[in-house]
Parts: sequence; C-alpha cells; structure tokens
Amino acid sequence: MIDVRLRMLEMVARHGTVTGGAEALQYSPSTVSQRIGQLAQELRVDLLERHGRNVRLTPAALTLLEHVDVMSREWERARADLDAYADSVQGVLTVCGFSTAASVLLPPVMRSLVHRYPHMDTRMVEAEPAECYDLVLAGEADVGVVVVTASTPPRTEGRFAQHHLLEDPLDLVVPQDHPLAGKRSASIVEAAGEDWIIGCPGSTYHQLVTASCAAAGFTPNIAHHADEWETGIALVSAGFGVCVVSRLSRWPDLHPVARIPLSGENSPSRRIAAVTRAGAQRRRPVAHALAELARVAEELATR
Repeated sequence: MIDVRLRMLEMVARHGTVTGGAEALQYSPSTVSQRIGQLAQELRVDLLERHGRNVRLTPAALTLLEHVDVMSREWERARADLDAYADSVQGVLTVCGFSTAASVLLPPVMRSLVHRYPHMDTRMVEAEPAECYDLVLAGEADVGVVVVTASTPPRTEGRFAQHHLLEDPLDLVVPQDHPLAGKRSASIVEAAGEDWIIGCPGSTYHQLVTASCAAAGFTPNIAHHADEWETGIALVSAGFGVCVVSRLSRWPDLHPVARIPLSGENSPSRRIAAVTRAGAQRRRPVAHALAELARVAEELATR
C-alpha cells in the first residue's frame, strides 16, 4: 500500500546512493532516478540534489521520509487490527536470515507456522544481515534474523522493531595436533601469533573477528578468507591456520579439528536478533514467528 517510489527513496537514504538503493530493490539505477524524479514533480519539491558525482537527499526528502515512517507503522498496525476479523490467516509470510539462523533457527519456526496457519504459505530466504534489513524494509520479508553489529540500524531506528534472541559465542578451532587442542578453554590472545582464516572483507564475520582481535591488542595475520564455516574448518584441518566459528554452527564431521571455547573479556560473541517492520510485530503470524524464535533461541542457549 506504500507507493513504491517512497520505498525507492527510503533505500536511497539507507544506502547513500541511487545505485545502492536500486540494487537493494532489484531495479536499475536509471529506473529509480526516473521514478523519484516523477514523485518530485508531483510533489513540486526537489528530493535529490547533486553532490559531486553522487546525489544526496534534500531537506524536503528527509521530511517526507519522516512521514513515510509513520505511514508504514500505521499500515502495519492496521493489518494487525484487521487480523481479528479474518476467519483464517492466509497469504504468504516470508522469513529471512543469515546462514546459521537459516539452518538452525528458522526451520523449526517455519514448521510451527505451517502447523498453526495451514492456509498460509511460509517462505524462507537465506541472506546476509544487511540484506535482511533491506528485504524487511522493502516488504519482501516479514521477519529477519540478523547479527547485530555497529553498522546495523540501532534499536532506536524508527523503521524497524528489533527483538533480542540470544548471544552466540564464537569458539576457537585449531588442528587436532595444535598445542591448544587439549585445553578446556583459551583466550583469543593465545592465538595471536597464528595464521588466521576469516570471512571476506565487508562481511559481518570479518568485522566481528577483526574487532575482537583489535580489542585484545593484536592484528590477526589473515592467511585465508572463507565466509562459510565448513570451508574454514577444512582449511584448519589441513593445517592452514586457525579460525573461530559460531557455537550454534554445525557441520558434517568430514574434517577433524579441535574446538575450544574462548574465555576472557575480549572473547567474540554475536548478538542475534529478529527484526520486523515497526508495527508488524502485532500481526498474528508475525507475533507467532517471533514467539517461536524466542522459544527456539532459549532452547539452544540452554543446550
């Protein structure tokens, strides 16, 4: 119900460029520029202005987006209120999440949704946390499971509602014949002199590991980049370095390694949360998905 041109303007604001906003919405940059230009003509105000080679939002655009936030929240609340008049919940509910969440948290939640709402289709999209925010904001997903970092929108961000799920510590993984292999726990500093296998630059995994190492007082010697846990484990098993992996993560027992819990104040940990559009958390299927996510997360944390 929200004009797609307003969604385009939101994405340009979120990504800082027309190209970034267009990619998030899977439009061409020229289409986004043209549609926002049409909206500006209808409203008789400038929405974008040139700033060097890029564009930036005008004060009028920022004012308009404040109203879009209110419109979006009220629309989601209206949908929640109308749930009371529906005989059954129908349509499509889409959940998205990063790889670990997609494999560990989301399947049991989707199974519960299918049982609770048999007339509703449930779909899942595996996506990086930043992409999950884009999918939720664009209305392509109803619930996203993300890793909260310094670069993700804060809890005070008016367009989203954020729901904490659990803390996910990272464990150190070393070859089986490594001197640390027999320890019950270790500090990240004890692996400061090792070759490291971490995620590609720009990934949440990369940011988390480098930030934890920096807080512990060292810069890791990055020997290899691997975004998938299983790839990192394979490299560790073959003697190419060490890595850290999510405690929630599971992988086939193809590559024997030693997994050691990290201890100390600089031990890396991922804060996992569910995000929805502001106001959408009251809709029946979304509320049920959030409750199931909290239940599954509590079981995993206890285990």
